[in-house]
Amino acid sequence: MLAWLGLLTILLLLFLVMTKKMAAVVALILVPIFTALIAGFTFEIIDFVTEGIKSIATTGVMFIFAILFFGILTDAGTFKPIVKKLLQFAGNDPAKVALATALLAMLVHLDGSGAVTFLVTVPAVLPLYDKLKMKRTTLATIVALSAGTMNILPWGGPTIRAASALDVQVTTLFNPILIPVLIGLITVLVIAFILGKRERKSVPEIIQMDLPDTSSEVQSELDRPKMFYPNILLIIIAVAILIIGIAPPHFIFIVAFALAITLNYPNPKMQGERINAHAKAALLMASILFAAGCFIGILDGSGMIDAMAEGMVSQMPEAVGSHLAVITGLVSMPASLLFDPDSFYFGILPLIATTASHFGVDPIEVGRAAIMGQMTTGFPVSPLTGATYLLIGLTGVELGDHQKKTIPLAFLVSFIILMISILIGAITI
Repeated sequence: MLAWLGLLTILLLLFLVMTKKMAAVVALILVPIFTALIAGFTFEIIDFVTEGIKSIATTGVMFIFAILFFGILTDAGTFKPIVKKLLQFAGNDPAKVALATALLAMLVHLDGSGAVTFLVTVPAVLPLYDKLKMKRTTLATIVALSAGTMNILPWGGPTIRAASALDVQVTTLFNPILIPVLIGLITVLVIAFILGKRERKSVPEIIQMDLPDTSSEVQSELDRPKMFYPNILLIIIAVAILIIGIAPPHFIFIVAFALAITLNYPNPKMQGERINAHAKAALLMASILFAAGCFIGILDGSGMIDAMAEGMVSQMPEAVGSHLAVITGLVSMPASLLFDPDSFYFGILPLIATTASHFGVDPIEVGRAAIMGQMTTGFPVSPLTGATYLLIGLTGVELGDHQKKTIPLAFLVSFIILMISILIGAITI
């Protein structure tokens, strides 16, 4: 009975979230409580939820302060000089323009927000694309690939969700695939250069000396140009400590945020204003994470996950079960077209990971495989994310044209990351 109720829980979550009948944060709380009551649990549900929230607390704290940290640095104009240099580097060469586009999108996506990445990157380079008569679909593809691959970073939404669902430290999940992700980013740069090179033949000679000035910038009262080097150093130190593992991620970003806001905005009133400016984004994701703690805590504590996994094990051939990590990696990017991130990471991933463990596969490897494509390389082409519509709206391309050009390349990047992970032993076959 528990297995069927677990399946009902996941299906209900998928239905309510994907049909927009209920907000994800609400469904993650009410659905498992409802099925747990049907299973005969009463006051035990309180303990399940409490344990689930405890398991997710440090990850939620990390995400809140990571958003605040990168938000403060963006407010201070830390990235403006880099953006200006990139646009100057681009010049009138389509190949360089494409490379600059990829680098700019990667840089802006350090804060993990697809919407911010698209809102900053596309308007900055769109005049160049139009003047050089480069295809807007090329722009959309390059930005999508860059943001999608960067979304695998430890503070990216999918990676945090996967770590929370599997109850592991983000660094434990991510660090072994650092090299594959870096190679994935290099692959994106190569793809961008090739796409830009193909556009060279369409550049009219008449415009070689008549390019728009896209490097002009408006000085904001929030900008702190004198803090450029200290801010960049702070980012490097925080990321380095995160990867090396000297301190847990939540502690790193708490301290990094405190230093960033104190150094850039020492006035307490302005500090409050800057925190309020980013509070909405931080609270939205944090609420989903803690609601997911309820969902995972109930499914785990009630035994539903184990019951479903045992049922799948009894029906699944050994040849399939022993390769679940690799299979997950292969289907992760296309899965972005079918599942929103909350449904997949909090509903589907725990079941796959638990089933894989019965076949001797490390559940963490399943999580690593999942973040190689599911709402990472796949999020900017998914019809289930608002960011996709923002991207095609800003670039003025049709969704079908964008997907037709981008999906094969997104799958290629995901596949390369998976293959490198297998080669270095981060995922075993």
